[in-house]
Amino acid sequence: MLLKSLIALVFIGMLASLVAGAGFLLRDGSRSRRLLTSLKWRVGLAACLVTLLVIGFSTGMLD
Repeated sequence: MLLKSLIALVFIGMLASLVAGAGFLLRDGSRSRRLLTSLKWRVGLAACLVTLLVIGFSTGMLD
């Protein structure tokens, strides 16, 4: 159950980063680096999500 909660939390974090990145894209000027930072977070969270899914399926915790 803890693994499923972690997966949901990481997915919600990815969605939040996506929304924040869209907001930065629309509001900030071309010199702002907040969009790049948001993308870095999203890529890191996606890697974490894939890792959690692989662990879950390989151990049998996710069916």
